[in-house]
Amino acid sequence: METIISETKQELGLKAAQTGGSLIRKAILERGEANIIVATGASQFEMLSELVKEDINWSAVTAFHLDEYIGISDKHPASFRKYLKERFADIVLPREFNYVNGETDPFEECQRLGDLIRKKQIDVAFIGIGENGHLAFNDPPADFETEEPYIVVNLDDTCRLQQLGEGWFPTFHDVPQKAISMSIKQIMKSNAIICSVPDERKAKAVHDTINSEISPACPASIMRNHPDTFLFLDLQSSSML
Repeated sequence: METIISETKQELGLKAAQTGGSLIRKAILERGEANIIVATGASQFEMLSELVKEDINWSAVTAFHLDEYIGISDKHPASFRKYLKERFADIVLPREFNYVNGETDPFEECQRLGDLIRKKQIDVAFIGIGENGHLAFNDPPADFETEEPYIVVNLDDTCRLQQLGEGWFPTFHDVPQKAISMSIKQIMKSNAIICSVPDERKAKAVHDTINSEISPACPASIMRNHPDTFLFLDLQSSSML
């Protein structure tokens, strides 16, 4: 895992987008297309704002959505579908964007998305790390073994408090308790992982990701087993290293 530390989150976002953009262009040059995974959350603001500026033939790109709450509308302020439409998909207009629909039967939705992503080799996964060390919505102890590409998960209180703290919901009670998430094994099948993690509130999770035993107790630690992971930090998120 290659770690890149920037002075600011803006610089972090630029470097992450440039690295990811280069990998997307390489895939298009070699195969005529690219497949990517796109995440949401406050940690992705700067990266996405730079990624949409990259000189990429987005009409050759198929994108997959990382996770979504169960039971909220795509009009809800916290909807990850809404987030990705506004900050990414409606700007770059990729060939295809496979959203996670949290308003339908969640197990059927996992099956639908799983059938789609199994047909693709993911070139680049753009992801973050949660305050509890989660990847996507795989909270600790994460399932490292399931072969299913998408799964239904329960969100722990630390994860739900993070969503409240980032301002997505008015009260803790309003934060959903369940979500559809891409699984750990599916994320790890990506050719490359671009992991953007700004802010001091992520410092403990970053420390554990790099220094703890690789285990479901710190889901993000599994990235150390991936041969092509880039971890982008700022001075705040790297402060405990």
